[in-house]
Amino acid sequence: MATPPPLGPRPYQHWGQAWGQAYPAVPPPAPVNGLAIAALVLGLLCFLPGVGLLLGVLALVQIRRKGERGTGMAVAGIVLSTIGALLLALAFATGGARDAWDGVRDAANGAGGTFSVTEGECFDSPSGSLEGYAYDVDIVPCDGAHDAEVFADFTMPDGAFPGDDAVTDAADDECYTLLEAYAMDAWALPADVDVYYFTPTRQSWRYGDREVTCMFGNVDPEGSLTGSLRQDGTTLDEDQLAFLEADAILNDAFDTMPDTEYVEDDLTGHREWASQVVRALERQTSALRAHDWEPAVEQEVTDYADALDRAREEWEAASGARDADDFTAHWDKAHRLTDGPKAVTAREALGLATEAPVYEDEDTGAGGGEDGPDAQV
Repeated sequence: MATPPPLGPRPYQHWGQAWGQAYPAVPPPAPVNGLAIAALVLGLLCFLPGVGLLLGVLALVQIRRKGERGTGMAVAGIVLSTIGALLLALAFATGGARDAWDGVRDAANGAGGTFSVTEGECFDSPSGSLEGYAYDVDIVPCDGAHDAEVFADFTMPDGAFPGDDAVTDAADDECYTLLEAYAMDAWALPADVDVYYFTPTRQSWRYGDREVTCMFGNVDPEGSLTGSLRQDGTTLDEDQLAFLEADAILNDAFDTMPDTEYVEDDLTGHREWASQVVRALERQTSALRAHDWEPAVEQEVTDYADALDRAREEWEAASGARDADDFTAHWDKAHRLTDGPKAVTAREALGLATEAPVYEDEDTGAGGGEDGPDAQV
């Protein structure tokens, strides 16, 4: 009698039927545990290593209880997930995870977030414009032509996104305030320079972006800047710094001018403001006279302080003005003393800018409002 062929890999055979008797079918193999498969997949992908480790352990328990297959896959998933967990912990310990997150956040910021440029740096925008979104700029030396110069940045408070208008208002207020510490001499700012800023967007806010970047740029979209506009303790000598710090006292007082179009709209408020200017001038002249000036500039600064004393007398008269015309007349005389020849002479001796800024719609007639003779940047 011929020997039947050996059993092959098929689930059952029919060889016995050729010999007149039936052979029993080979039983189907046990199913593979689904948790073991999931554990192996998560382990291979290094995705959620804690979940992969847990599924691997649960798979081993089920395999023993149900007699299922997949022990090797469960064990492999446990091992790979354990390695993934260790690598993840190492990444957090060494900062690698933070770098990866920063990459994700930077990609998100590509839709309108901020970028890494610090105070005092100058850059070119790929588009050549400071309008719209910015997430990739080329830092260049400030000595040559450039699109913008960063003079400050600040961080907005955490919380829900306050809205585009609120972010813009905050940037507008804070950037103009921070400008004075970086570019202390308003006379040195070119007429074609203005303040720009890049702000968080609703999308970048979700990824933790809270930074507002303040910068100088040309008002002409096709124009550029050349040279740094920085005028602070890092670029000024001792005498220049003392002069501008004293000058800032008066500028701060000018910034509190009543917000009306015409003096007659709030004469009482303007009189009170004049009294504030008087006190500011007293502090300014005291600071100028207290500083130990170099002999080459001492007389010019003293003459300027004397001119400020006469300006203070005009502001005192303005604080008691009978009407808007009387107020404006004293205001005009004070302005000519404050930014007049003595100021120019002192500045020239100190090596500071000597051309007073000209403000839009500046006039000295009655009814002068926000754009009157003493309007400040």
